[in-house]
Amino acid sequence: MAKKIDPILASVFQRRFKSITEEMGLTLLRTTRSPILNEARDFVTGLYTPEGKMLEQTEYIPVLAFAIQPACQYIVNYFGDDIHPGDVILHNDVFTGGNQNADVAVFKPIFHEGILVAWAVCKGHQADIGGAVAGGYNPEAREVWQEALRITPVKIYEKGIFRRDVWDLIFANIRYDIVAEDIKAQMGGCVVGERGIQALLQRYGIDTFRNHIQYLFEATEKMVRSEISAIPEGTYHGESTVFYDGIHEGSTMKINLNVTVKGGEITFDFTGSSPQTEGFVNAPYAATASAVFLTFLMLINPDIPHNDGILRPIKIINPEGSFLNARFPAATTFGNSITGPISDAIFKAMSQALPKRVTAGWNRFLGFTLTGHDPRKNRPYVDILFLALKGGSGGTWMADGYDHIGLINCAGGILAQDYEMFEVHDPHFLIKHEYLLDSAGAGRWRGGLGVETEFVIQGEKVTGIAFGDGIEEEARAFGIFGGRPGSANKIELRYPDGTIKVAKSKEIIRDIPKGSIFYEIAGGGGGYGDPHERPVERVLEEVRNGVVSIRSAREDYGVAIDPETLEVDEAATQRLRGRIK
Repeated sequence: MAKKIDPILASVFQRRFKSITEEMGLTLLRTTRSPILNEARDFVTGLYTPEGKMLEQTEYIPVLAFAIQPACQYIVNYFGDDIHPGDVILHNDVFTGGNQNADVAVFKPIFHEGILVAWAVCKGHQADIGGAVAGGYNPEAREVWQEALRITPVKIYEKGIFRRDVWDLIFANIRYDIVAEDIKAQMGGCVVGERGIQALLQRYGIDTFRNHIQYLFEATEKMVRSEISAIPEGTYHGESTVFYDGIHEGSTMKINLNVTVKGGEITFDFTGSSPQTEGFVNAPYAATASAVFLTFLMLINPDIPHNDGILRPIKIINPEGSFLNARFPAATTFGNSITGPISDAIFKAMSQALPKRVTAGWNRFLGFTLTGHDPRKNRPYVDILFLALKGGSGGTWMADGYDHIGLINCAGGILAQDYEMFEVHDPHFLIKHEYLLDSAGAGRWRGGLGVETEFVIQGEKVTGIAFGDGIEEEARAFGIFGGRPGSANKIELRYPDGTIKVAKSKEIIRDIPKGSIFYEIAGGGGGYGDPHERPVERVLEEVRNGVVSIRSAREDYGVAIDPETLEVDEAATQRLRGRIK
């Protein structure tokens, strides 16, 4: 007998799954303690099938697009039949499906009438995860144990009974009490997901639920194959470079990518990329896969549901031993941050096939974590400074890049850190946070503007940890189709005695004196198209708004503007743009 499928009901299921994951996310936004979670929104919530396949998820930052399914599938295989109502499982390990050790996931199986029907999962970036350095980033790490406490699948609740021994063992190895509170909040988010699924099952029954899930997967797969079929078949090549491995000055790592489109399927082949490094500039498989998926999703219909069907026509070839798929026991904390260079390679490759869908380069990630003692509250503090690290996105066909949107792997812009809460949470005094003049790559559609941030460090025993990219001239966000690159990143510390310390892209800076000034430039995105084709009135408007200088208007855009009247010199502009020979 054929299964009875109601397409309207399938759509209702899909939208309800999505709303449940969003309700889980709202729970985290309202109950987590760390600004990393409740302001920067560095988490993902999702629902998964009993086999660990993506049912639906909401990525509150893009890099977590594929951050749960590999671990969920590992947990399913790991425990086998030893999964019961009331179980709660923790996991972060990058060598068993995790994407970054600081991203800790809570898994809760969902049962209906004694049958496992789904999983609810919340994964979030924690303020600390053990290891040699507070805050979760250690550019000096040479192996995974120097980075973090590895949490392979472990039950903290078993059949509804709290495992105090396991809980205490885990959190005895983590520095900050706030982490345990945030994990409790993630457990609460999973309970919200469990209630939502159980309510659906009570209303529609398990058979209808299962049949429509399979229909949803098949419908989503069909939609994705249709999108891929619209791309001209062929193999497209793109390359990108990651700069400095944190050990060898001047070192570079190459991303070599061939994208093949054929028969409604797409293959991303990273064969030929650089071998894994000695340090932490490596990625586990899940981090690279997530970078591929989030970039691919930018090139297709944004309304396609996020479930297992979206993955079926996509193949990733990523040989083990590459710095994009490092072997155990490599350090890999920088893996999420390699998303930017991976996306660069994908956009460069796909610009040959989809010139009106790709963007120019986004600003590279340059993060800086501050840890120390807060004398106001007599307790330790940690901050990844999401406020300061978010630059501009690349321009695209018919649209400028977004200003201060942030990194391609964790967009969010100014919402990432409220100014008042920044000073409440941290012993810092904010001096400046504003758009940076001439930071956007010039183009017919310019890149997004970068920002500059300045504040006084008023903490004690402060350590700074730089982990990022984009300070080299070659690492600026690339322009495309004649567009210009965005500005470079920079971090410097100005000590009270007048000393200026310019941070490398990966290093630990210890004993930062109280009263030091932190200054960061997060660069702009690359431009798209010939800057001389940008409307003159747009250039004039941005000069008057103080985001493009008179010099840049003339040299980059070919627009001559009188510095006194701020009016366009039409004749000079026509000569600059080559319209009068």
